[in-house]
Amino acid sequence: MEPFLLNEETNTLQLEKWEAAYPGLVAGFTTRWGGTSQDSFDSCNMGLHVGDVDEHVIQNRRRIADIQGFPFESWTCADQVHGNAVAKVTAGHKGAGRNDLKSVIKESDGLYTNEKGIFLTSFYADCVPLLFVDPHSKAVGVAHAGWKGSVSNIGKSMITALTGEYGTNPGQLLVAIGPSIGVCCYEVDERVMAEVRKATDDWEQVATPSEQSDRYMLDLRLLNERLLIDAGVDPAHISMTSYCTSCRNDIFFSHRSENGKTGRMASFIGWRE
Repeated sequence: MEPFLLNEETNTLQLEKWEAAYPGLVAGFTTRWGGTSQDSFDSCNMGLHVGDVDEHVIQNRRRIADIQGFPFESWTCADQVHGNAVAKVTAGHKGAGRNDLKSVIKESDGLYTNEKGIFLTSFYADCVPLLFVDPHSKAVGVAHAGWKGSVSNIGKSMITALTGEYGTNPGQLLVAIGPSIGVCCYEVDERVMAEVRKATDDWEQVATPSEQSDRYMLDLRLLNERLLIDAGVDPAHISMTSYCTSCRNDIFFSHRSENGKTGRMASFIGWRE
């Protein structure tokens, strides 16, 4: 069953099962609907780095924070350099990157915290969103897993950080794998596949030869799932979307299907105060 459920009033996809089980938790993913951006960013672009009008992006972000029950001052994000580094967020970091690119948390593709009132966010247009919640320590996290972050195992980086900081038991951790480009649309070359083979011995389970010579159809979501299981996550605790951002260009921005000129969705997670 699809874990990311569309709320037509807010134009967001919510992890309603998580939210029902843990009162005060907010977790989900934005769509391309319901914002103020125009042209190729129509209409709820979350990214300040893609050439959109900054004021439109900030308005869109304010709207999402408001409907999720957070003040805009709590919106916190990183610069996302397609690596596997994750950063702890405390009250002193709250609000980093909400209005501009200069104040983002640097050199990170993942953020985590166990403090209430911090709205962790991350941005996507085909890459894989990973969301984490530890029901025991109340730690939460978001991670941006493009192909580089996936093969360098950003999921394991997050689990290692949560274990070290909060004593998280990987077997009790809940993880959601969100909307991203699907195996149906993600063709890669041998350069990418060489790194996939280094990342997992099960590479033949996550990639199949395409119709073109020396190219493969890669399932980034399945790759991340397998790496999370290898890191100790219980398979029963992993929720995976069926949405392909490239196929469903009516709902999502897609870097590949829109030739790079498009907006960004946001994943988000946090505990309301």
